Amino acid sequence: MAEIIDGKAVAAEIKQKIKERAERFLALRGRRVGLAVVKVGEDPASAVYVRNKIKACEQCGIASSAFYFDADIEQSKLIELIHTLNADANIDGILVQLPLPKHMDERAVLAEISPEKDADGFHAVNAGRLFLGEKTRFVACTPRGIMELIRSTGTEIAGKRAVVIGRSNIVGKPIAMLLLAADATVTVCHSKTKDLKEITKTADILVAAVGKPKLVTADMVKRGAVVIDVGMNRADGTLCGDVDFDGVSKVAGHITPVPGGVGPMTIAMLLQNTVDGAFDE
Repeated sequence: MAEIIDGKAVAAEIKQKIKERAERFLALRGRRVGLAVVKVGEDPASAVYVRNKIKACEQCGIASSAFYFDADIEQSKLIELIHTLNADANIDGILVQLPLPKHMDERAVLAEISPEKDADGFHAVNAGRLFLGEKTRFVACTPRGIMELIRSTGTEIAGKRAVVIGRSNIVGKPIAMLLLAADATVTVCHSKTKDLKEITKTADILVAAVGKPKLVTADMVKRGAVVIDVGMNRADGTLCGDVDFDGVSKVAGHITPVPGGVGPMTIAMLLQNTVDGAFDE
């Protein structure tokens, strides 16, 4: 049976270190690290995510400023606020909770966030730095968290074969770049990939991030592999990932559960990005 990778435990350790750094920042600069969270509309899931992020800030000694807008706000007004936050010396990170209402251009809105306050790591400048292998303080939170989970297993990434299922800008592409930077040999699979099973069976590290319930089954996984399940799906009224946990856990060496695996790490990395930005490291 696979060893379960406890995302809650790993996140708790990281958040404790973040709290210590936030306290050090307060002592050095005379103010708290600041994160601005912007939410537009009444999406229930977004409301939960925002509450969790604000709660995590409180736990780690980070000052959070929340801005809530009705769904019919004009895009120009939202961008106006972002410009104000960009200029605010007390704000070290800015997060615009996605999704935005359909009448807004998400890419255009996110582009207005200063690359130096891009707590989510979505800005084209920071994504470009990652792609070019340049140092950036801001890396997309979920991929950054995945790397921490892999390292927590004691796995040596260099030289390993890594397969990523999914090519989204939020998870698939950036985690592929991070694994490549760690000297893994990386293959990215997607909806047009042929012979998916034959490719995934070669993986020492397998990351599933496509949003399809239990897509990855035991016969697709190499014995002893590290399996990271990014999926968060509803199937038959229950929460499940992109990996058939019951079957794959009998083959894999390490595996993340859903929930309790990748999810807690995403918020921890949001706070990590914010504190990194505050220290200009």
